Amino acid sequence: MKTKESIRVFLADDHPLLRTGLRLSLNHKEDIEFIGEAEDGYSAVEKIQEYQPDVSLIDVDMPRLSGIGVIRILRKSFPQMKLIVLSTYNDENYIQKAMEAGADGYVLKCVGINELVKIVKSIWFEKPVISPFLVNLAFGYTNIDQEEQKKLHAHLTQREKEVLQLIAEGKGNKEIADMLCISTETVKSHVKNIFKKFRVKNRVEATAEARKRRLVS
Repeated sequence: MKTKESIRVFLADDHPLLRTGLRLSLNHKEDIEFIGEAEDGYSAVEKIQEYQPDVSLIDVDMPRLSGIGVIRILRKSFPQMKLIVLSTYNDENYIQKAMEAGADGYVLKCVGINELVKIVKSIWFEKPVISPFLVNLAFGYTNIDQEEQKKLHAHLTQREKEVLQLIAEGKGNKEIADMLCISTETVKSHVKNIFKKFRVKNRVEATAEARKRRLVS
């Protein structure tokens, strides 16, 4: 049930499936009210100026005007609005530009919906939060993301790293089992553990996360 205290969230992203998925997911979250979306930078500026959400989630790469450009324009007019970058790039150059433009946070798109909601709420209420998917620019650019990743990496066993590499190469459970001389059930167990540690739901997400963290070739 939405209340007057619900956080009003706007989404700007040029991928229709991502917008649909986030809209449906956020609409079911308590204390979150999804109020609008845009598919390019210029539309994002116009609609955000009109709707004036509490929090705007803005893709770093969009047609017509980049997310960084959108944030730079909006920050001048709405100093109190929370502006959060959504990005597939764990890149210090992008993060630095986002901070200089006035973004409050830089979130990696591999984030799960529950983690994203936690980040949105923490940034809106200006509470520190540590997440492997977030660089909290509101508290200065300290690469929390990298520190958290190091902790997660340390928890991967050598066998899990081997399974992860083969997943990234597109191997199925049976192939992995044969190549590592272990049972298929053991492979399934390793895959389940990898998903849990990476906070992902499938092999595509696991591979993307592993490559982002430079764990696979």
